Amino acid sequence: MNVAYTKEENVRMLVALLKQFGISKVVTSPGATNVTFVASIQSDPFFEVFSSVDERSAAYIACGMAAESGEPVVLSCTGATASRNYVPGLTEAFYRKLPILAVTSMQHPGRVGQYVPQVLDRSAPMADICVKHVQVTVPHSDEDAWECNLLLNEALLALTRDGGGPVHINLQTEYSRDFSAKPLPRYRMIRRYTAEDELPALEARKVGVVVGAHAPFSDEATSAIERFCDRYDAVVLCDQTSNYRGSHRVLAALVTNQDASLPDIARFDVLVHIGSVSGASLHIYPSEVWRVNPDGEIRDCYKKQTAVFEMSELRFFTKYADCVERRSDRGDESLKRWKDAYRDNLSAVPELPFSNLWMAQHTASKLPAGSSLHLGILNSLRAWNMFETPEDVSCYSNTGGFGIDGALSTTLGASLASPGKLFFCVLGDLAFFYDLNALGNRHFGGNVRILLVNNGRGTEFRNYAHPAAQFGDEADAFMAAAGHFGDKSRTLVKNFASDLGFEYLSASGKAEYLELLPRFVSPESRERPMVLEVFTDSQDESDALEAISNIAHDSKGAAKQLVKKALGQKGIDMAKKMLGR
Repeated sequence: MNVAYTKEENVRMLVALLKQFGISKVVTSPGATNVTFVASIQSDPFFEVFSSVDERSAAYIACGMAAESGEPVVLSCTGATASRNYVPGLTEAFYRKLPILAVTSMQHPGRVGQYVPQVLDRSAPMADICVKHVQVTVPHSDEDAWECNLLLNEALLALTRDGGGPVHINLQTEYSRDFSAKPLPRYRMIRRYTAEDELPALEARKVGVVVGAHAPFSDEATSAIERFCDRYDAVVLCDQTSNYRGSHRVLAALVTNQDASLPDIARFDVLVHIGSVSGASLHIYPSEVWRVNPDGEIRDCYKKQTAVFEMSELRFFTKYADCVERRSDRGDESLKRWKDAYRDNLSAVPELPFSNLWMAQHTASKLPAGSSLHLGILNSLRAWNMFETPEDVSCYSNTGGFGIDGALSTTLGASLASPGKLFFCVLGDLAFFYDLNALGNRHFGGNVRILLVNNGRGTEFRNYAHPAAQFGDEADAFMAAAGHFGDKSRTLVKNFASDLGFEYLSASGKAEYLELLPRFVSPESRERPMVLEVFTDSQDESDALEAISNIAHDSKGAAKQLVKKALGQKGIDMAKKMLGR
């Protein structure tokens, strides 16, 4: 029999990953919607395929097979009530923690509830028939294929996690009759490692660490990461919310987020990812990403994850630092290149218009020792990620939900937890007014200072690179929500804040701001909280961002810009493929 596989990529991907995970035993039941899967495995000598007409019996056969062999076993059935007959066997598998993979084939999910024959809703399985449930549709784009791969890896990993258990994959088919796909491609496989496992060797030529939002690091954890970086000539790429302050820290946005530059230093063989959501949107290009977190979950924001290490960061970095001697032939070459690139770009920053970026440039380094900085999302977070703060300043932003709401309230909460510490909050006018009721809270103390950047709109939507920018002034009415909250009134916030007991300051230009800055950043305690309202213009904000995003130029970046201008976003996607990005 000739070995051939379906052209349906989701099915082909499942078959390939089953082989890569070493899962060979399959119990199939007859049907039409699972033909693409069954036909693809029955001719592959890797698989041991068994037949059972009765799906209820098939599930129990799989239970016996899994219990006896100690291996995962796959079930395959068609749609309609066939899948319902798996329930007793999967319930048995759930309570015995048997690794049964139930692959129930389905038609297009949009047909559910439309009286289409043999289409049932399996989107919400019973609580005690599986430890993991995914619905895998036929991919029709690169993004679809990425999601398909991610879901299948999550499902297959769940079979043996925490003692194991049954897993359900609802697998769509389009009834393709084309079985000409061969050989079977090798798809990305993600592995999970725990502290008890033998860890893979880290022999990559170029290694980096990227830190998303993170709590401040202990001295012990910092020391372990520094030893790791010494051993592997690695750097630690940070944004302000990373809160990593070791000597290998690099505030990376000023280097990576350049319109006409794709620096080679931003490419890594292996990138170790710790922390959570970053607001820096760093343009870095890893071949592989290893995520380290005690939760052990796949978080594939770079779409290159190949491993997740379910362990503490301290354990991971200590283990790998102890594995090798220092690369004495290279020293801290990578760190030096990153530091030089940051220093070169910083020295090349032109005179910026009066803007959030200009304020960050002149304020970040002057924040008092031991203070805490809270940043509104997007424009404020982006601006302050370009300029370094003192190493004992911690920084936070609501990047978890990444919404406009809550910046003032979060800062207030933090200030109440540490009344002897200074807290700075930088945010735009829409975010300020969105959370305005927090300003009236009677618990506000003199350890809070708020920098309100008031440009009368959501200036993010007027930035030169934003999709809404193409509409110019027409974006103001609804996209940028301009004109609300007094439309840059000079008295609204002043009267409101003053009446609530805040010290109020304001500036409309560089000279005024610089005159007020020493008072705003003074480490001396105040009796009253402070609001410094700064009035800027959206065009200046956009011009400042464009200026700082076009400091560095190289041939690859210039080529990207040329293609973008000539062909638009499709051209960019094409260029990324050509450059291996």
